[in-house]
Amino acid sequence: MIAANTPASVDGPTDGPGGKKSKTTFVRALNDALDLGMERFPEMFLIGEDIAEMGGDFSVTKGLWAKYGQERVRDTPLSEAAIVGTCVGSSMVGMRPVAEIMFADFVGECYDQIVNTAAKMHYMFDGQFKAPLVIRTACGGGFGGGPHHSQSVEGWFMNVPGIVIVAPSNPADAKGLLLSSIESDDPVLFLEHKALYRARGEVPGGYHTTPLGRASVARQGTDVTVVATMRMVPMALTAAEEAAKEGVSVEVVDLRTIRPYDAATILESVAKTGRVVVANEAPKTGGLGAELSARIHEECFAELLGPVVRVDGLDTPIPFSVPLEEVVLPDEADISAAIGEAMRNSR
Repeated sequence: MIAANTPASVDGPTDGPGGKKSKTTFVRALNDALDLGMERFPEMFLIGEDIAEMGGDFSVTKGLWAKYGQERVRDTPLSEAAIVGTCVGSSMVGMRPVAEIMFADFVGECYDQIVNTAAKMHYMFDGQFKAPLVIRTACGGGFGGGPHHSQSVEGWFMNVPGIVIVAPSNPADAKGLLLSSIESDDPVLFLEHKALYRARGEVPGGYHTTPLGRASVARQGTDVTVVATMRMVPMALTAAEEAAKEGVSVEVVDLRTIRPYDAATILESVAKTGRVVVANEAPKTGGLGAELSARIHEECFAELLGPVVRVDGLDTPIPFSVPLEEVVLPDEADISAAIGEAMRNSR
């Protein structure tokens, strides 16, 4: 429980003032973004299970209940449908809700509200209503959580028009992308990989945004492009460092927004390198890797020196056993092997 006078802080000092950078964690960056958003938007409120006094299962909302009160930081019963239903309705009448769904696996409980209501709001009412809501949720495996607490769910929403899917890989983007998502008038599914929560990095102080729908080039290279998301980005950067020891120059593109994704940045990189690896933790069939591979082959076929190589999870539920989970989920070694395959199979 948090005392009424507890400041809104999580595992470390706040970011520096006036845009100065300081090193902090992914969780702290998210907490700071929510705090800044609550200060700027009086119509914004937080809602979810155990997010108030407890501060959320991963401490992302820690201290915000004490600072803003129970009217704006609301605990709910264990009903994801009620959480997102409340967000959809309130967003239609001028509120700017940010929901926390404790684990991404549980968005199946509110799938109808997201897909058939929030995503279609602007279209169905010709712009008379909108749904400026953010659904934050913890996704991904790697910690022995088993089949109901470890899934990557972006593929569930990839072909749903009207949804924005955001997936940061580092603390700075976590803060900047969350603030951009709060500002957005579109419904945003904001994916937070659990393995990144304790990652540390330089984060700008104060209120700053990272544009939605724009990828970043995390590492420049000339021989192979690796397009990655979330946890796969730091893994790709590690694999790129290893490849450099063998004389292979790897460019790493951090997608950041999965829908709508930044095709221009991807295709520009592919045109430069001619070789591509797409790295994504979700199962291989029907996922982000398939979409990107198809798009690259369609629009960069002449520039390609070989086929796109995909790095994905296996088509199986996530096991509880950590050794088995390590077999199911991709890692740095898989990305390194894919880079080697792309080099060997090029003309």
